[in-house]
Amino acid sequence: MKWSVKVARVSGIDVKIHITFLLLLTWIGWANYRNGGMPAAQEAVLFILALFACVLLHEFGHAFAARRYGIKTPDITLLPIGGLARLERMPDKPVQELVVAIAGPMVNVVIALILLIFTGAVGDLKNIVNFSARGANPVADLISINIILVIFNMVPALPMDGGRVLRALLAMRMNHARATQIASTIGQGIAFLFGLWGILSGNLMLILIAVFVYMGASQEAAMAQMKSVTQNILIRDAMITKFVCLYEHSLLQEGIEALLKTSQHEFPVLNLNGDVSGVITRNHIIAGLQA
Repeated sequence: MKWSVKVARVSGIDVKIHITFLLLLTWIGWANYRNGGMPAAQEAVLFILALFACVLLHEFGHAFAARRYGIKTPDITLLPIGGLARLERMPDKPVQELVVAIAGPMVNVVIALILLIFTGAVGDLKNIVNFSARGANPVADLISINIILVIFNMVPALPMDGGRVLRALLAMRMNHARATQIASTIGQGIAFLFGLWGILSGNLMLILIAVFVYMGASQEAAMAQMKSVTQNILIRDAMITKFVCLYEHSLLQEGIEALLKTSQHEFPVLNLNGDVSGVITRNHIIAGLQA
């Protein structure tokens, strides 16, 4: 992803931070500095870093689950709206996709349980469910946010985890393309509701998430359709087996006509003996026309 900076490499996976994430940290730090000075700014930035550490672990959950099925994850990128684990491919079997999709939210469940058990936050359960008490206990806030991450990510909207879980469950009963189409349609509907909610409430982040979900659902549907159409087509069926050739004595006009009549971008150039003496490309022909 463009505008991303590599900050670490863990277990063969590059960890990157998008430049907009740094802008988010700067904005949060400055806003809290204006309200409460340097201590407030430091506390807010540290809390956001702790939050995104949980997001990063969530993405590693996906990556390590995918590794079980021989799928590599080149990198994980942190964005203001969350994390993105770039898998080389999605599992072909529905059960495998189900495991990979649910692995991320399960990491957040484990984090919340560990914080509850080992930090004494059990006594602050009222603050965990009472969002008006935010800030009273940072640990309770972190637990509540992990719970929110689980609930939010399990919303059945592609390309979110819940959407992938839904597609995996549907794919157990129908073909992958049909399952993706249904999950994508549901995802686009939910994205529309997110966007409407964001507009009515003035929540810019919710609008951005809605756009991300809608576009992601559309791409998932297009990719699944393309995969379904091409899965039984051999490479030789897509090859160009009849080439238009040009000759050393051919006129530029003949090259232009060949370019317009065919899908070729390169044309073998033959000499008088019928041997290949070179290749002329589409760009060469266009450059010749301009000259």
